[in-house]
Amino acid sequence: MFASKVSDYENFFKRPAQPSNAEQFFRDTLDNGERRYDDLCRNIINDMNEYGLSVVDDFLGVEKGLQILNEVHGMYSAGVFQDGQLVNNLREEKLRTIRGDKITWVKGVEPGCANVGYLINQIDAVICRANTMKNNGQLGNYNIKERTKAMVACYPGSGSHYVVHVDNPNKDGRVITAIYYLNVNWDTERSGGVLRIFPEHGNSVADIEPKFDRLIFFWSDRRNPHEVQPSHRTRYAITVWYFDANEREAALNRIKNNKNNVKSTIDTTTTTTNANTTIGTMSMSSASVHDNHHSDNTFTTNQQIYSTNATSTATVPTTATPTTSADTKTLTNAHPNAIVTNGKCASINSGSAANTIEKHTNSSNNSVLANSNEICT
Repeated sequence: MFASKVSDYENFFKRPAQPSNAEQFFRDTLDNGERRYDDLCRNIINDMNEYGLSVVDDFLGVEKGLQILNEVHGMYSAGVFQDGQLVNNLREEKLRTIRGDKITWVKGVEPGCANVGYLINQIDAVICRANTMKNNGQLGNYNIKERTKAMVACYPGSGSHYVVHVDNPNKDGRVITAIYYLNVNWDTERSGGVLRIFPEHGNSVADIEPKFDRLIFFWSDRRNPHEVQPSHRTRYAITVWYFDANEREAALNRIKNNKNNVKSTIDTTTTTTNANTTIGTMSMSSASVHDNHHSDNTFTTNQQIYSTNATSTATVPTTATPTTSADTKTLTNAHPNAIVTNGKCASINSGSAANTIEKHTNSSNNSVLANSNEICT
């Protein structure tokens, strides 16, 4: 047994424990983290105001990013990915000339998706914080309470791409698109796969490389038409869309009213048909109902919303979003200690033909992030 002298114990107990100093240390650590977190959100707000998009590098760090990538690899190997869809039921070969990605939708709570869920919750934390900060510019025009499930996308190389499109051309509620990239050692010159954004009010385009652990935000509506250029290597991304509560409610009401109008028209047509015992009238009315149903340019299929461009002669390809409340997440304010650190916020210089990156670097190497139960209900 280890023997200690009495004097050793006396010396030990004479050392001040100073619990107040320990408390102050943790308080200072949290305060520093809060300031870095505020700085990150403030940079995003400023970028969105000036450029309509924002880029954050090193969002979660290499270790967490690789864990997410491994989960995505597992999903792909399990065969859960399906071809991305458009509003028009195009044949497969025609569809691939417009978009060549394969996708799956996840909530982040499924088996084997814990790290994807962690990512989603951290994006939630940033969005919630930026949306509720004072002097938050254009973000203050929106009331963000819900988001879609995460769309995990794979462009399997061989020139797979997505032509120029708008995520939300018809006010379906989506206001912010957030994309997280998982492509290690990406070489744009060899592999392509650039996300090119054409800001509505700007003199240049913004070319965003799909670099590993990079998170980007941009407005989902007509302010930011964009494309994914041909990818010659497998390219992974995770996308989440955030809803403005007012626009989303209006969109759901339009869908509800549309359904009621269709039902009313069908009932009226059926009555007329029965009275006249004319099958041809019913056939014509059915075609008319089909057209009216699409006049609002929104319809539901497989629990997802697809939109077309009502004000343009050409259809704008759009990405599907879940339409039922079961397929969306209600957000709460981020926990006050939810801190994202070690992120670099990059601004796109729209005054130049080539995009110039202005880095806003946080100094910490440790990320203190919100738990899932602190973000979503």
